Amino acid sequence: MRIGVLGAASIAWRRVLPAMAACPDIDVVAVAARDMGRARRFADRFGCAAVAGYQPLLERADIDAVYVPLPAALHHAWAARALRAGKHVLVEKPMAGSAEEARELVTLATRAGLVLRENFMFLHHPRHDAVESLLRSGRIGELRSLHAALCIPPLPAEDIRYVPELGGGALLDAGVYPLRTAMRFLGRGLRVAGATLRTRAADGLDLSGQVLLAADSGVQASLEFGFEHAYAARYALWGSRARLTTEHAFSPAADQRPALLLEEQGGTERIDLPAADQYLRCVADFASAVRTEGASDGPDEACRRADAVTTLELADRIRACAVRVEVAG
Repeated sequence: MRIGVLGAASIAWRRVLPAMAACPDIDVVAVAARDMGRARRFADRFGCAAVAGYQPLLERADIDAVYVPLPAALHHAWAARALRAGKHVLVEKPMAGSAEEARELVTLATRAGLVLRENFMFLHHPRHDAVESLLRSGRIGELRSLHAALCIPPLPAEDIRYVPELGGGALLDAGVYPLRTAMRFLGRGLRVAGATLRTRAADGLDLSGQVLLAADSGVQASLEFGFEHAYAARYALWGSRARLTTEHAFSPAADQRPALLLEEQGGTERIDLPAADQYLRCVADFASAVRTEGASDGPDEACRRADAVTTLELADRIRACAVRVEVAG
């Protein structure tokens, strides 16, 4: 699969392009940026062409797919242009800024018969399958609640995630990870029972928040996210017999062996799992879908697209109902 990159973003430099370079099924053909200096820096490292501007990259005939790591507010516009140009699309999370925009992208991809993926790399780590297996086996009993958190320390003042016009804010950056965790184990039938957002007084940008969800099954989920905390990336499933917890749940290094902690009344068991490269698995899975005839119309793609839309439907509801607490920021 020949891929072009729209934007010289940090996540592309640190995580995604190294994974693509390591994948034998992917050829990184070009990186586009508004700043040619940044484009050349990427091109020199990854052995590809540097392109000035995003539209010229979409017009290249030697590209089958594009990866879009632009700021969140630009995801919808450039993913849509890529789909209209006949390119398969891997777009950074969230797919768009709202559920309406995500539905528009899904419609475009469906009509064109193209693969449209949201780059949630953590979902490709096998640790979550191991958690699911323990849940189904009854080790924790009947599931009663889910807790998930992704919180990071304050960012540099110039970080784009502090710019409202670029789709900044904690909910669409960190908050979507706990949301997708809840969907992974509780399904799409989630209702927003309550939410709070700590917002910057100057412009209303959300810096952190908490959300309470209720699943159709009766299981409750409490989520926390933000740019104001000591680092934490964890989730826990609490059942009638035991509590299952995993740390560093969303962006482990490829050589890091994850662990599950199973706390029962009679003691605690640590379950060590093999290391896995979720970044390589994610991009390889995208390449496989692009190469597989008819994959864009299959049930797997339909499920992934529905998940992307549901994530943003939940985010839209959270923004609509949240109690806002203004802080200096």
